[in-house]
Amino acid sequence: MSASSNLWVLLGLGIAGVLIASRKLKRVVRKDLGAFVERFELLPPPQPAPPKAPHPLTGLSFAVADVFDIVGYVTGFGNPDWARTHEAATETCPVVAILVEGGATCIGKTIVDDMAFSLNGENKHFGAPTNPKASDRIPGGCSSGSAVAVSGGIVEFSLGVDSIGGVRVPGAFCGILGFRPSHGTISNVGVLQVSQSLDTVGLFARDPGVLHRAVHVLLKLPYADQRQPRRIMIADDCFQIAKIPTQRITQIVTKSVETLLGRQVLSHVNVGAYLESNVSSLKELQSSLINGDVKKSSLASLAAAMKLIHKYEFRSNHKNWISSTNPTIDPSISVTLDNSEENSEVLIEKCQSTRTESRFALNSLLKDDGILVLPTVSGSPPKLNSKESLSEDYQIRLSHLSAIASMSGCCQATVPLDVNEKYPLSVSLIARHGGDRFLLDIVQMLYPTFQEQASITMKSSVSNSNASKEESAEIAKEKGNVAYKEKQYQKAINLYSEAIKLNGKNATYYSNRAAAYLELGSYLQAEADCSTAINIDKKNVKAYLRRGTAREMLGYYKEAMEGLNGCRTGGSFHGSSVWICAPKEEERDSAANSFDPTSWYGDLPIDVKFSEASRRTQM
Repeated sequence: MSASSNLWVLLGLGIAGVLIASRKLKRVVRKDLGAFVERFELLPPPQPAPPKAPHPLTGLSFAVADVFDIVGYVTGFGNPDWARTHEAATETCPVVAILVEGGATCIGKTIVDDMAFSLNGENKHFGAPTNPKASDRIPGGCSSGSAVAVSGGIVEFSLGVDSIGGVRVPGAFCGILGFRPSHGTISNVGVLQVSQSLDTVGLFARDPGVLHRAVHVLLKLPYADQRQPRRIMIADDCFQIAKIPTQRITQIVTKSVETLLGRQVLSHVNVGAYLESNVSSLKELQSSLINGDVKKSSLASLAAAMKLIHKYEFRSNHKNWISSTNPTIDPSISVTLDNSEENSEVLIEKCQSTRTESRFALNSLLKDDGILVLPTVSGSPPKLNSKESLSEDYQIRLSHLSAIASMSGCCQATVPLDVNEKYPLSVSLIARHGGDRFLLDIVQMLYPTFQEQASITMKSSVSNSNASKEESAEIAKEKGNVAYKEKQYQKAINLYSEAIKLNGKNATYYSNRAAAYLELGSYLQAEADCSTAINIDKKNVKAYLRRGTAREMLGYYKEAMEGLNGCRTGGSFHGSSVWICAPKEEERDSAANSFDPTSWYGDLPIDVKFSEASRRTQM
């Protein structure tokens, strides 16, 4: 092949590489964070003439998950085969119409998990919307697109659907407010069903005032004076489930409540134990769910009942379409359909009894003036395309926390707490069924103090972390000194290196490591460490002397002399002349007069031979 042919081949490969890279870039960096499946505008009616008040949601924009009917658009349910086999909606669902009539502008439909089934937010057909707070992590599902649209600042609020955590989980993972209303309080007409016993229309917002306004319009609530809670109960057993910094969260809640309401309203509760004592059908259900000889906890049994209802009703709602269409669906749905039994009505009846009794039990615990506090999720968002989000342990811990509100039908609000330097953290507040306005008032009241206390906790945590690192660095350095005295020089180097990783601004650590490098004949590393130490501390005598030794051994005699240019005799020690180094003329006399020979090697052993470099620079 000729040279010109080779050139064209190379150019072709280069262009192909650019095109491939461009395609990859487009998949990663998508418009609007990949949150939308369709963009459009539903505009509100004109403002009423004065003196009438303007529409309550004027100036706000919102998006809706692709399970809400919008006239003229196919409701896609997160699945291309569903969209292909269904007609466009002939009416807009009431919940969207109410918000538009209230003055808000709807700007489009957002991605949901495949058939709104899972809690991960990774739709295999459309891709995972980018989590604005952690781009390498899942946004959470099933209402992932709606959460991302709010978290990314594209809209002020959005709608999703929550059966087993579809609003609460992405709200927590994307660092925004997520609200699951009491079951049945917001109309589900014109919203695709997942599991009717558990489904609720939910909302996302960044600002508690916006959330307050939108829910008030949907529930047609009159504005009234805020009621203060008389009891705020921290669910200790739920915090034990979580693998997040729960102490920080409970500290923020405690200090905020004490500041606003006083310590007397705080109390602690074991929710699992309470349910076990007050939900009789839960005991019967536990016996049906025992796997071998292992008895499930009450929270685990409640979560198992929730998942059974969810899978059973999903299968009943959609099995005919799946059977007739044979669509491409997420493997988790296929597994659910394969493992569901037609003749499980008796078990489902027990689960429904548990659901009914759980509502009575939680309402009795919370009454009209109580708030239950628990973590929203069990840990940080799993990585995209990771096995963690599909692991049984992760799913179990997640369902334990979401089952309390899902099974009782109580309202729950997810509140973000910016106390983690990497990933969002949140806390959830639950009020009794029907206590939606009370819960929204409490969220609006506590939110500013939560954020203030979160900021204080974060600063304190960073300060404590730095202090802890400095202490750990000193411990590593001391261990390094012991290893040096025992002539375990490589071990000493490793320990000094550990100290440097923890605190890289301490000249002694570099100087000590240089001494160990000298013993091993690693003169280049020793010279580099000494230079770093001198840059940090210009008065570090040991670093000057050790660098002179290293340079001499490397044959850099001129540099060795220049490095000790500010040195003068300071006496003798073990028969050798000792040199004092000070970078400035006015510092030399004080350095020489105050020199203690035993401190030449600082906290290293004093029986170290002085180098020939020191002697030669005296000559």
